[in-house]
Amino acid sequence: MKYFVIGGAGYIGSHFVAEAIRQGHECQVYDSLELGHKSAVHPEAALLIGDIHDTDYLAKTIDSFSPDAIFHYAAYALVPESVEDPCRYYHNNVGGVISLVDAMRLVSYKNPLIFSSTCAVYGTPNSLPVSSDMTKAPESPYGHSKLFAEQVLRDAAAVDRFSVMMLRYFNACGADVSGTIGENHDPETHLIPNIIKAALNNTTVSIYGDDFDTPDGTCIRDYIHVTDLAESHILAANFLMNPRHQGLNYSINIGTGTGYSNLDVLRMVEEVLGAKIRYEIVPRRTGDATALYADSSEAEELIGFEAKHSSLRNIVETAYNWHKTLEARSAK
Repeated sequence: MKYFVIGGAGYIGSHFVAEAIRQGHECQVYDSLELGHKSAVHPEAALLIGDIHDTDYLAKTIDSFSPDAIFHYAAYALVPESVEDPCRYYHNNVGGVISLVDAMRLVSYKNPLIFSSTCAVYGTPNSLPVSSDMTKAPESPYGHSKLFAEQVLRDAAAVDRFSVMMLRYFNACGADVSGTIGENHDPETHLIPNIIKAALNNTTVSIYGDDFDTPDGTCIRDYIHVTDLAESHILAANFLMNPRHQGLNYSINIGTGTGYSNLDVLRMVEEVLGAKIRYEIVPRRTGDATALYADSSEAEELIGFEAKHSSLRNIVETAYNWHKTLEARSAK
């Protein structure tokens, strides 16, 4: 299959490309490199540097490549930043999707679209695990921007007769087994890489809040390995290629169904590294829900998804392998 990957130089997008190429698919990456890294793009993938807001250029590249499926990974994804600058998030995360839909319309694209969404659309859920039909109540502009983008895609799919699947990720983490790509954000806000960095650099990591209504007071999350996320996208594309799904839309959760607290994660990193890690409790961040973990039964039933790589130990081990490599490169 030929896959057109928007945002394929970013953390999740680059892991998708690596897994897709391993499975024998052809990938063309379209990325502005604003947040992505050219070095993260698999050497067998073609890279086009372009902005998702450049509708005409996007349409031309889609038309010339003629993909079997389009994958959208191009979004800003920092909750605190979205609170501070909401319009930037709406412009990129919603406006970018509108530009993509317009580009698809210009070239009469009718094949599947797989969209990266988020569990942030739920806000603080009324019950756990979180099912895909649960009330949507985002608590940040980031969550709202993804929910609005989902609605744009539903409406467009109904009119233009393309199929779309929105995959609501829980916490993406870990790194490719090769150790050649991993999580490399600047600034880094995610818990696992920050704990690992604190261990490698003998510094103190911040834990945001210990006053949540959880057993140890720290918030609980469902951690899903990026390789499992990549596999879920391929399964989703295969599902949507069935002619019976033309013009239909689906929204499903991609997680493990198991939640770990921030301190659970810190203890696992200590166990894997064989070292004590200093941490400090700081005030919780605006928009952080108390607990989020997925009911992924719909993904299992609909597309045959199974989280094979997402044990917390494997997540930490692969992330640690990547960060050791990154630290070694930086030291040169």
